[in-house]
Amino acid sequence: MTLRQFLKTIGSCAALAVVVLAGTLIRSPRVHADDDDNESKIQVGFAIAPVPLNLDGKNRALVGLGSYIVNAQGDCNGCHSAGPATEFAPGGNPYFGQPTKINPTTYLGGGRDFGPFPGAGPFPHIISRNLTPDKTGLPEGGRTFPEFVQIIRTGVDMDHLHPTCAGAPDGNCLPPPFDGALLQIMPWPIYHNMTNHDLRAIYEYLSAIPCVAGEPAPSPRHNDCP
Repeated sequence: MTLRQFLKTIGSCAALAVVVLAGTLIRSPRVHADDDDNESKIQVGFAIAPVPLNLDGKNRALVGLGSYIVNAQGDCNGCHSAGPATEFAPGGNPYFGQPTKINPTTYLGGGRDFGPFPGAGPFPHIISRNLTPDKTGLPEGGRTFPEFVQIIRTGVDMDHLHPTCAGAPDGNCLPPPFDGALLQIMPWPIYHNMTNHDLRAIYEYLSAIPCVAGEPAPSPRHNDCP
């Protein structure tokens, strides 16, 4: 073998090593990407849904993704259940060192009392709403998808439960500068950044969960089950 042939061989081997190394470096991040793709989220969503789901006429992929957002990211049940005392089933409270088990009888049925807002005084108690489908099959007491999007995007309170006080606080109105036309406590200023696809997934999931019967209107937990 001549010197030129030897150097050519060494160069080829070095180039091959670079290609192999580059291929290894390029492939590594794909493991993480695959772990975070929508299909994985859909599978996890179905695995962690704490209630039986009605998939009749539903987009299965959206339901699974919606469950992932609601149950793994948004902790919606943390606020839209009756509170810590009933959020978890007996023997299923993780804060007691028990395996997590959500109470299906209160799941997303609303009723959590956040106390007087904005503080002590003759101010209204902010109580979370019932998000489960009513007799129409639509979630949040019969809200349409455009209405749901408007609520999340703007924070509008379509139930008009606590108007802005025009005079002295009476235990029902919200004192200025709070705007009674908007939902208080609800983190819509953060959730409004979600994509339309994510909001559609949440809505589809909420349409698939069981109805939790509520109290008569105008209670925040109002809901008429089929």
